[in-house]
Amino acid sequence: MQRELQWFQEVKKFVLPTYEEKTNDKTETPMMVFRREHKELRKEGEEWMKKTADSYTITTALIITIAFAAAITVPGGNNGDTGKAIYATKASFIIFAVSDAISLFTSTTSLLLFLSILTARYREEDFLYRLPKRLILGLAMLFLSVTSMIIAFSATLYLLFGEGKPWILIPIAALTCLPIASFVTLQFPLLVELIDSTYGRGIFAKARNRSVK
Repeated sequence: MQRELQWFQEVKKFVLPTYEEKTNDKTETPMMVFRREHKELRKEGEEWMKKTADSYTITTALIITIAFAAAITVPGGNNGDTGKAIYATKASFIIFAVSDAISLFTSTTSLLLFLSILTARYREEDFLYRLPKRLILGLAMLFLSVTSMIIAFSATLYLLFGEGKPWILIPIAALTCLPIASFVTLQFPLLVELIDSTYGRGIFAKARNRSVK
């Protein structure tokens, strides 16, 4: 649907402005004809966007729950006299606190973006920039939240079990890279494709590039 809208916008640049509102024998403007001819494609695009956003919404909601629970359950506990965290001065605790905060805020932002996709009006024009932009930002925020959540968990492991054992950093770092690499491998191609189709070169430039090759 986005590709068809891009073609429509590119062709629109080559016609006189008066033709944009000119009607045919059925009193239809070019945009009305476009909507009628792409009615089924719009429905398919709406269904795909809603299914995708719904799946990511569940994931982000789980991350928010985990990040919030980690924020109120301080590793190592608090000092009974002052109420401050026992490990507050340790570097690993600071890494945990910052990473957990980033995870909570980015996952919340991602959730709001995916919810905005689910509640969108799904007009034909929305498929050009508005909906893809929300999906791009939602995926980017989700990637940041997953990464920061894993870093926060790794910092907690080192804080609780790695005291005086620097060798434990090696398995922790290796295991930390595993889910991040999996997410990048599975979801990053979709993000790159969305960015390229939305903010890349014009569709005519792409067509000329393919013809030259």
